[in-house]
Formats: sequence, C-alpha cells, structure tokens
Amino acid sequence: MNPPIHPLFEDYVRYETRRQFFRRGASFMGAAALGLLAPQFVFAGDKKRSALSPIGPHFPAKAKQVIYLHMVGGPPQMDLYDYKPVMQSYYDKDLPETVRMGQRLTTMTSGQARFPIAPSKYKFQQHGKSGMWVSELLPWTAKMVDEMCFIRSMHTDAINHEPAICYMQTGNQITGRPSFGSWVSYGLGSMNNNLPTFVVLVAQPSNTEQIQAISGRLWSAGCLPGEHAGVSFRSSGDPILFVNNPPGVSSDVRRKTLDGLRQLNELNYKLVGDPETHTRIQQYEMAFRMQSSVPELTNFKTEPESTFTLYGDDAKKPGTFANSAVLARRMVERGVRFVQIYHNNWDTHANVAGRLPMQCKDVDQACYGLIQDLKQRGLLESTLVIWGGEFGRTIYSQGGLSKDNYGRDHHPRCFTMWMAGGGSRPGTVFGETDDFSYNILKDPVSVHDFHATVLKLLGMDHERFTFRSQGLDVRLSGVEPARVVPELIA
Repeated sequence: MNPPIHPLFEDYVRYETRRQFFRRGASFMGAAALGLLAPQFVFAGDKKRSALSPIGPHFPAKAKQVIYLHMVGGPPQMDLYDYKPVMQSYYDKDLPETVRMGQRLTTMTSGQARFPIAPSKYKFQQHGKSGMWVSELLPWTAKMVDEMCFIRSMHTDAINHEPAICYMQTGNQITGRPSFGSWVSYGLGSMNNNLPTFVVLVAQPSNTEQIQAISGRLWSAGCLPGEHAGVSFRSSGDPILFVNNPPGVSSDVRRKTLDGLRQLNELNYKLVGDPETHTRIQQYEMAFRMQSSVPELTNFKTEPESTFTLYGDDAKKPGTFANSAVLARRMVERGVRFVQIYHNNWDTHANVAGRLPMQCKDVDQACYGLIQDLKQRGLLESTLVIWGGEFGRTIYSQGGLSKDNYGRDHHPRCFTMWMAGGGSRPGTVFGETDDFSYNILKDPVSVHDFHATVLKLLGMDHERFTFRSQGLDVRLSGVEPARVVPELIA
C-alpha cells in the first residue's frame, strides 16, 4: 500500500518535464524521490490515478453541478426576505447606538447628521409549510419556498463592493485568488470535453441607474492552472470571441493550423515547462471543439414555447437574466460543471421604490422557472442553485427619506441568501436577525462557512482541498476557522 501523496507533489508531477528533471542535479536525491511517482500516475491511498485527473471528490457528493446567481450590488434583505414589522413604528427615528455599536460605515453615509430608520414599504406574507416571509415583489419565488433553503444570517468582513464581491467569489478580499468556479473545475473536472467546465454569463438588468464594475478578475483561475478560469459567454454577436473561423478559413485549414501551433507549443513546453503553455494547448483544442458545440448550445429555436411561458417573455431576449437562466439550464443539461450568472444594479443607495421592483421582476419568474425546469428534467437533485449578493443593506436611509421612497447603504453584518437542489435542505429558514435587520441573533454563517458547506455538498473536504502556491497551501475557505453548516444539508 502506497502512502498518500501531498497535493504539492501531484502538481509537481503534473508539470515536470524530462529535461527539467535531469537539470535538477544539485538536489538529485530529492528529485529522484519525486521521480518515483512516475509522470503518468500518482497514488492516493491504495488507488492509482492519472496525474491529469481531477482531485476529488473526497466522499460521495450530493451535488454534481452548480448554478450561482449573483446579484451584484447587495439586495436589501429587509425589503425581500427578512421581514421586520416592528420597524413600522420606528419610521424616521434615529438608529439606536445600542444597535449600531460603533460599526464602521461607508464614506457615503458616515457624514450624515443622523441615521433615520426606513421601514420597508413593501408588504410581506408567509408562504409554504416553512412559513417563510417573502415580499410582494417576489410572487413567483413565494410559490416555491418549500423547495428552497434560506440563510438569513449571512455576514461578511467587507463593506465595499470590490472586496466584498471578491470575497464572496474567491474567499479572499484581495484580487488574484482562484474563483469558486475555478476551484470546482480543478477539483471535479469536466463532464463534457466539448464545452468549458466553468462558464460565466453577465445578464443585463432592465434598469441601469447604478451599474457596478464586473471584470474577469472574478472568474480568474488565480494560482490554479489557467484552464480552470471561467469562459465568458457574450449576449450579442459570437457567444465567444474568435471561436469561429475567420472569413475564408475552412475547418481543415484551422485544424492544420492548430496542429502546427500544438507542435510548437509542445516544443516550448518541453523546453521551459511553463504551465501556461499547457493551458494554451488545452484552450486552443477546446476552442476548436466548441465550434460545433456552442452553436447547438445557444440555439434556442429547439426550445418549445412552454419554456418561455415558464421563464417569462424576457427569456426570448438575449442578454436578459431570464435568457441567461434558460442558457444555464441548457449548459447543465450538456455537462457544464459550474455556471455563474451576474445580474447588476442591486446597489440601491437611492430610489428603492423606482429600482427594486424592476430588479425583482428581472429575476423572480426566471428563478422560479429555472428551479421548476431543473426539477421536471430530473436535474435539480444533482444541481445546486445559489442566489445572493455580496452583502446586505442598512435599515436606516441614505439621503432623503419619505414613506414612499428611500435609499439604503451597504451592510455587511447580516444579509440573506438562498439555495435550492443539490442536496441543500428544502423548506429551511436558517438564522435570525434582530428587529432592525442589523445584527445576527442566532446561527451566524460566514462567507467561509458558506463555501465550506457548498464544497461539502460537492463532495469536497474544504480543509483537505488545497493548492500549493508560493509555499502556502491555498484553499477556498481560507486559513481562519470555517465550519460546514449541517442544518443546510438534506
């Protein structure tokens, strides 16, 4: 029986070349020990596997695929899911210092003379056997609360968008770390060699009052091999830039060109051993295969009219959230491992009354349609759907306040997210906040706790799932203590 191999050695073998091996004469014994692992195989316990194969799962998984719906800007939890009726009697009263407790504020409200409480102007009702309170802005979502797992006690360390989105997407507030989808790609590998393992869609909101920057940093592979980076699909023109042949270039010519490029890249790889050369080879080949797979994937003409009835009329409009949700389902059907959809303009510093209804209309029926569609196709059990933003909003108003309108600043201390399918526990309402939706009273869930729990659903042990970079074992759940939340798992 062979001893377990540290991930550092596996990655060394993955990219070590014969030429590099013999160059390491100064530390030959150490190199020889690594060489005993053989370039084709490594051993994990008593099982021999390819060094190019995925890492996991560590144990049987409940979910095989993920669709992550990120609401960029931070949805206001007290206007959607965290019902606070007591606040109606606090209208325009100052937020008590005993509630704020000296919490740092953004520069957008730190200079306000007072912090007047803005109760939600929207009506709430309880729904389902779970009794989950849902705003009138989300009538479609309200129909399926017993299929969902709500977390009302999420919290984060970040108070501004860039570090907060980065933290939620990569487990670190500093850019440059691998994204969630990249980790899943690295750990579990591909389910369809003709499509990317990790795909990103950026949906266009109906309202564009305050769009946040979204960049490729959020779906970067970071220190992981580059082939695990997200592939961004466009909503207009070619879905992927340069995937199609230039005018006058046939598939045969393209194939011969790629074969020549591969030979040159292989020579360079054997000489230098740069992992990015390996990535380049893989991506060129993937692009060639996608020339046939992507047009079929994005051809909605094969969808029956019942699909658009389920998701809503916007599903026919390229680039909308509803259209992206249908595309996400089609991707999951075809074996894409991780689909990330970003929906912008949730940063409601002002004009909640004017913007929030439009934001909710964009996503409400589409989310319902997605869950029901996955369910009826037998995919929901193995597909985890995640919905949420990077933080919440304040109960006090930013700027002017009236009974009919108000704004809300960033709030990291508590916010709401939900999951459905993929082994998450349906009909669950987890966590509790105070009457001001300002502080958590019960069952806090940190960003790293959330990551650890999702990895658990995917069959990965967040503490063992690491990648050696610059002398450190990097992991999605970070170095601070994080826990799997069993109450969220079916």
